[in-house]
Amino acid sequence: MSRYSLLAIAFIYSLPFFSQPESAVRKFINTKGFEAASIGICIKDMNGKNIASHNEKTALVPASTMKIVTTAAAVEILGEDYRFKTDVAVDKSDTPKIVIRGCGDPTLGSEYLNDDPEVFLEEWTNKIIESLPSQKTVSIEVDDSYFGYTGVSNKWLQEDMGNYYAAGAYGISIFDNTYRLYFNTTNPNVTPIIIRTAPEMKDIVFDNQVTTNTTGKDNGYINGEPFSFLRRIVGDIPANRKSFSIKGDIPDPGLYLGQTLANKLLEKQVRTNGITTYRRKQKKQNTINTGDDKIIYTHLSAPLRDIIKVLNVRSNNHYAEHLIRAVGKRAKDIDQKSNPLAAGIDLTNNFWEEKGLNTNSLFMYDGCGLAPSNKISAGLLCDILVYMQTKSNNKEAFFESLPQAGKEGTVKNLLKGTRLEGKVFVKSGSIADVQCFSGYYIDGDKKYAFSVMVNNYNSLRRNTVKAIEEFLLSVF
Repeated sequence: MSRYSLLAIAFIYSLPFFSQPESAVRKFINTKGFEAASIGICIKDMNGKNIASHNEKTALVPASTMKIVTTAAAVEILGEDYRFKTDVAVDKSDTPKIVIRGCGDPTLGSEYLNDDPEVFLEEWTNKIIESLPSQKTVSIEVDDSYFGYTGVSNKWLQEDMGNYYAAGAYGISIFDNTYRLYFNTTNPNVTPIIIRTAPEMKDIVFDNQVTTNTTGKDNGYINGEPFSFLRRIVGDIPANRKSFSIKGDIPDPGLYLGQTLANKLLEKQVRTNGITTYRRKQKKQNTINTGDDKIIYTHLSAPLRDIIKVLNVRSNNHYAEHLIRAVGKRAKDIDQKSNPLAAGIDLTNNFWEEKGLNTNSLFMYDGCGLAPSNKISAGLLCDILVYMQTKSNNKEAFFESLPQAGKEGTVKNLLKGTRLEGKVFVKSGSIADVQCFSGYYIDGDKKYAFSVMVNNYNSLRRNTVKAIEEFLLSVF
């Protein structure tokens, strides 16, 4: 064999393991149903070298892949060991008054990080009784002001307001700011009958406009404004069910926390003669006297590395919105009682710019990706992914937050049963007419970042996902 033949063989074996990426890209963008679609593709190695691309600099709607931007920036700015805190205090100037001061913990009573979501209430009541052993009557005041009272992005759609996935982010959160509304739909000739809520929502008034369907699909939605106790139920839900539930957001989590704590205290023969929140108090008095508090207990959340794991695996909007605001609270000139969302977005943008990334394609209006006005390019998502693997001190915490395709979370069915199952660590993103996937492909020492974004496709979502799967299989 000649020297040139040996060199040719060596060259072939030194090529990347990709299978004709250019032809795979061409085939993908010509998928039926993509005729009017905007498509962004970027695949990079860990040196930042572009392996395959299409419109990689074009700003597109990312849906929940925006959570990559949020969680990566948050773990870098706050640190993987960061914990949210909530203080339980006694007002020295009014001894029977208990003050709960929140600092934006989204995990208080969360079903995703607690075996028993109500265990924290037992801890709090015990501490209160220990500190006020002779008191049989107390009042409760909840400081819910840490993030202000806007709670939601002004770019979210009205139709999303009131649903669990659009829950507000405030200084106080409880039970994921979510309740379940249960119906009986066994009689298809009448409006579905409301059975109960869990947890119990005594203050909410429901305008029940929901109907039933025979498809078995959940198309029911709960609509309502933040802090409003009027909720309208629209859409349709499956017929012939003795119990079927949909989820909504708790309108006033600070007040609900106070009420729930009062119920726990009553179980131990301590009555409550008044419950208020800083928001309600401020509306009445135009000012707040913070008093002189003695902290009797500080509740700490799980570390941030555990929070972002839940956030990305379950695509948890609620956690993401608290996280971007927690980042915003790091701004030097932030008003202590104002909405820190804008500051969090600015700090996030500035952080990536300072790391040398081009953020011209980043248009960010929330932390979770629910706003259809959000935009980012496939190229910038890849650059962030590469940075987090090659330059971040928190790379393991971030990497472990991404679910494995075919095995867990929102991507448990993606690439399932294929040779890529378990080798792709990826965040999914989907809202109306948008389907995106961004993450890593890893096989031994081979590691690549990728982002595939499809906007405005004219086909069934499952067909779009299948096309993306076939593209990834053809490239890797």
